[in-house]
Amino acid sequence: MNSYLFSDLKIGTKENFEITITQDMMDSFRNITGDINPLHNDESFAIKRGYSSRVCFGMLTASLLSTFAGVYLPGEFCLIQEVDAKFVKPVFVGDHLTISGEVIETNDTVKQAILKVMITNQENNKVLRAKMKVGFTNE
Repeated sequence: MNSYLFSDLKIGTKENFEITITQDMMDSFRNITGDINPLHNDESFAIKRGYSSRVCFGMLTASLLSTFAGVYLPGEFCLIQEVDAKFVKPVFVGDHLTISGEVIETNDTVKQAILKVMITNQENNKVLRAKMKVGFTNE
């Protein structure tokens, strides 16, 4: 876990991590949220709608933004204040995702950083892009 302080951050500070979407992740997300939409849970339903397989929950993919900010950039002292996410392409079980982001702006007055975050799949296709405003619990 990283422990960036606000004073450590510079425009262009970057971090990334990788993860593979598993069936266990899908099952856990469904159990937590109660989202039983057949697009995520029924293979034949998803295929009939033109997808190669069941589509990963969009908010499961977006939840990786929390991991990015809370563990990687800025990490331990982060408090997410705002997220603006765009779902660009569907994600499927087995997809290997890279979550990468950087500081694009800082605000000394309120000790806030703005992060630009992108999630790409194993084919280097963007699947999600986001801007996040984060504050700090230690300053």
